[in-house]
Amino acid sequence: MALAFDLKRPFAAIVIGRAGMDLYPLPDGTETESTEQFAAGVGGSAGNIAVALSRQGYRAALLSPLSEDSVGRFVRKHLARYAVDTSRCRVVAGEYRTSLAICETRLDDCETVFYRNSAADLQLRADDFDPAFIGSAAVLIVTGTALAAEPSRSAALQALELARSAGTFSILDVDHRPVSWQSAQEALRIYAQAASRCDAVVGNDEEFAVIAGDAANAMAAATRLVQEGRRFVIFKRGSSGSLTITTQTTFETGIFAVDAKKPFGAGDAFLGSLVAALLSGRELEPAVTRASAAAAYVVSRRGCAAAMPTAAELESFVQTHSIK
Repeated sequence: MALAFDLKRPFAAIVIGRAGMDLYPLPDGTETESTEQFAAGVGGSAGNIAVALSRQGYRAALLSPLSEDSVGRFVRKHLARYAVDTSRCRVVAGEYRTSLAICETRLDDCETVFYRNSAADLQLRADDFDPAFIGSAAVLIVTGTALAAEPSRSAALQALELARSAGTFSILDVDHRPVSWQSAQEALRIYAQAASRCDAVVGNDEEFAVIAGDAANAMAAATRLVQEGRRFVIFKRGSSGSLTITTQTTFETGIFAVDAKKPFGAGDAFLGSLVAALLSGRELEPAVTRASAAAAYVVSRRGCAAAMPTAAELESFVQTHSIK
């Protein structure tokens, strides 16, 4: 299954959601309470996805407010180093803060602490963009965190409507963070609205359980989304790989064997590299394989944005690692 994209548009992709600063205790393997120094990098699902696309040669824009402080400036500056466009990232002042996360580079007993009080990214408004901007991208990616609260929720849903009108291929990356939502029932209702407006949905087994309302019907919920008109749905299953569902076929994709250093970052690498592979003209099945490779590549390294592979690095990884 091959998908067609308008690559003459100014942006390959626009990504909506959070970007923030990540702090990593040093040296790798150190618990946060025992460290005396940290390495800093860009994080947040939307920021990571945008960097993943840029690292593979595609022009990506982030659509997310950033705080008027040193953390917000750090994120903007470092995204610019990865050539991610932040021209539509409005500066918000006052009590709003760009997210901060402390992330241990440990596979076992890894603890990540998020600081998202008065999150700046959730202040995204519908007037932060217009139909022409959404139509300037071949792909629109909405991450689930952007749907968790207003005004970002309504803005993200509006962006999906504009994408449909503009012929921009839209993807919902469920990226569910329970702490961001008032209730599971609210999440189910809003994800249903978002999924009905997009062309594809990507999530893991726990996230599809939220969409279904219970774990027993998670796979059925994924299948139903395709039956209702989605071009494809990818159901990620952790160490068991992923299942991709379309109206024509269903196929499984394994994972690449690596010595993992951490349990996070894989989903963002997967989504960004999936889109990059599809934009390059690859059919869906090899694109998912490449996305799986990128996920493995990132968990074997410290950091998230900084760990995203270039196209050459990813190709080398695929050639030298086996999938199981």
